Amino acid sequence: MRNTRTASLLAVGAAVALATTPTPATAFAAAGAPATDPLRPYTQQKLDWGHCDAETPAAFRCATLQVPLDYGDPGGKKLGIAVSRLPAGRAEERRGVLLFNPGGPGAPGLGLPAAMESYLPREVKNQYDLVGFDPRGVGRSSPLSCGLTPDELDIDRPYAAGTFAKDVRWARTVADKCAAAEGDTLRHITTRDTARDMDLLRAVMGERRISYYGGSYGTYLGAVYLQMFPRRADRFVLDSAVDPTRYGRGTFQEMAEATEPAFTRWSRWTAGQDARYHLGTTPAGVRAAFWDIVARADREPLATAEGLRTGDDIRSARDVFFKERRAAEWVAGLKKAAEGAGPTTPAPDPELPPENEVVGLWAVLCGDTSASWPRVPERYRRDAVRDKARYPLYGDFASTVKPCAFWKPAAEAPTTVGNDVDALILQNEWDPQTPLTAARQMHRSLRGSRMVTVLGGEGHGVYGAGSCADEPATVYLTTGRLPEKDVVCRAPADSR
Repeated sequence: MRNTRTASLLAVGAAVALATTPTPATAFAAAGAPATDPLRPYTQQKLDWGHCDAETPAAFRCATLQVPLDYGDPGGKKLGIAVSRLPAGRAEERRGVLLFNPGGPGAPGLGLPAAMESYLPREVKNQYDLVGFDPRGVGRSSPLSCGLTPDELDIDRPYAAGTFAKDVRWARTVADKCAAAEGDTLRHITTRDTARDMDLLRAVMGERRISYYGGSYGTYLGAVYLQMFPRRADRFVLDSAVDPTRYGRGTFQEMAEATEPAFTRWSRWTAGQDARYHLGTTPAGVRAAFWDIVARADREPLATAEGLRTGDDIRSARDVFFKERRAAEWVAGLKKAAEGAGPTTPAPDPELPPENEVVGLWAVLCGDTSASWPRVPERYRRDAVRDKARYPLYGDFASTVKPCAFWKPAAEAPTTVGNDVDALILQNEWDPQTPLTAARQMHRSLRGSRMVTVLGGEGHGVYGAGSCADEPATVYLTTGRLPEKDVVCRAPADSR
């Protein structure tokens, strides 16, 4: 979801799964089309691989995959999907392709193979072509645009009685602008259609099966692919997993719920560091110091090196509390600012993302789950008041009105995730975007999966960070062997 702090919102949720489908064409047939292959013009296309740009290695090549906007009408409008590839390091060891998705929804993935290359072990790079893509409607893949203003890009909106009517107008305006600008296209910017694009790419690249690494929302996309095309899935790594049963409004709300124990943990740790941070010698004292800063900023915004910050601005940076040392340094800096000395540590980045990423977020998230969002604004008011009391840091942000309340439904219902296909789930204990509870639910939904939990692990994204999760992930990708049972291991003591 996105302001930069909620950047990779993630997930997608539930509903009607198609039968096992070996190709995009049969997926189309399963939905009621003739038994002939209406996708043959797409599956027989040849990708014209060329140099991506001047800043990437010569071996990193890009091409454009043509896909139907509507897989129910493959003779209609087409979209161009930007794809990229780094070839396997050793042709004699090559197993196939490892497809990447970074999350979002709305995040581009074209550059991921080049970005991930330095983090991946050589044995993985030897076996796989690393393949990235910008999902439909995002980045270079027929990008969406709704003409949103800078204020309309800001998705982190606290509830306040005096501004709620304005926030309802914002949510309705975003939905109306996108409907006017993109029309029927929005009905097909969905997780299911992106999964079909992935399978079409598999067919065009001549692969019988694909392997996959998805992070954040990309775990949901991967789970939907596993549900729609289980026989075409090889080795799937789902890093920092979304709860497929709560995808949509529940994704925001899970973030609020998970922030409170992180805040409590932080206050305990910081109470033991009072000589350094001067925020209190007890957890209660540390929490009181923080809320005093918020109250001061509510009365008069704090002048910081990053500009004026209100109490709501401070609360919206709730993800900082998932990293104890960073949060202590930041709050200590805010305390100095409140005392007139100015902060010593930069606050979490408050910049807004590009418009296309915000539009991509709403298009996928709202389209996939529009039927589950209340249509009556008063419901959001009541929920925001309730959840601000339950989860003071972020509860009202999570539960107040969003453009999804006014979004038109997608062309089909979302996918219910539940199967026995193999997958490996990686999860940090203290993840600000996809909490541990979400990953556990993904694990329950994917009954054939194994899960690696990094106790004490902080941050969003696990593989390649040097934790105890790296080895089982590498073994799985290179041999296909899942751990015999779920793995619970500890982060290094100095990883804060």
